[in-house]
Amino acid sequence: MASQRAATIAEYIRSAPPAAQPHLRQLHALLRQAAPDAQEAIKWGNPFFVEPRFLFAFSAHKAHASFAPMAAAMEAFKEELESCQTTKNMLKIRYDEPLPEDLIRRMAEYCVQAVREREDDGFW
Repeated sequence: MASQRAATIAEYIRSAPPAAQPHLRQLHALLRQAAPDAQEAIKWGNPFFVEPRFLFAFSAHKAHASFAPMAAAMEAFKEELESCQTTKNMLKIRYDEPLPEDLIRRMAEYCVQAVREREDDGFW
């Protein structure tokens, strides 16, 4: 939903709908805290964190933000995510609901640890 021309995550957030910006700023801060050494980039029009493999991404939509961790995190937190709105690859957070900070933080930390333990060179 935010402009695909954004070159940085800050630009992406500024170009997102006003209702999205508080959640996006909060998500960005949580994810940066979980992965302080990760490279931040805009890939496929969305904010990504890479270390050097995919860690997680997030995005703005009309009525919700999405947090997209690596697939293994969605599986590892499957039971906790049962009460949340999800798709196969992401957690959806409506703008009129609070961000599940603790869950997102733990999922992000899981991704960082999993990527650091990997031995392959694949991006995903």
